[in-house]
Amino acid sequence: MNCRSEVLEVSLEGRQVDEALLALLHTILLHRSTGKFHYKKEGTYSIGTVGTQDIDCDFIDFTFVRVSSDELDRVIRKAVAEFKDALGNSGSDGMGQISLEFYQKKKSRWPFSDECIPWEVWTIKVNVVNLANEQERQICREKVGEKLGEKVINIVEVINRHEYLPKMPTQSEVDNVFDTSLKDVQPYLYKITYQITDSLGTSVSTTMRRLIKDTLAL
Repeated sequence: MNCRSEVLEVSLEGRQVDEALLALLHTILLHRSTGKFHYKKEGTYSIGTVGTQDIDCDFIDFTFVRVSSDELDRVIRKAVAEFKDALGNSGSDGMGQISLEFYQKKKSRWPFSDECIPWEVWTIKVNVVNLANEQERQICREKVGEKLGEKVINIVEVINRHEYLPKMPTQSEVDNVFDTSLKDVQPYLYKITYQITDSLGTSVSTTMRRLIKDTLAL
């Protein structure tokens, strides 16, 4: 199986990191989650509904839609908070990346553990910029909102392609494809990892600073 890989790059102010990452990760998971499966008998099931919720950002001119699941939101927020803390403590000029990997399990014979086979990975490269004054922050607030809108459209376009998805499992195999631990939603199995590095380059931050300077010059 070939694993799809998508890379998104964002450049933003430190206080915008949480909201930007939550917007992007929740957008992906919104399209990679289903309602809970209710099996009547092997091979026959119904799927519950998935509620959605609009979230307004405080430091970005942007509103995103997420699955209306407090449990899922807590998991995502915890991962984002850990990444942001590591980013702040790294001394790497505020550069790093966080990845959302979807996978399925392949049962192995005892005594070996199950094999986890990734089928889609989203990597978000983050660069934190330092701004000089409130005017620059206001411009950054607007520009990051515009960029996030473009990223969300890109995510939806990618997800709407007719590419590989794990087939709907039987009741005995549902835990090999979906995370069934949440009570109100059922995302495909996933894991979130991050990496702090100073080798991502400065092209993204340079672009953001240029955008701000060009706007100030108008």
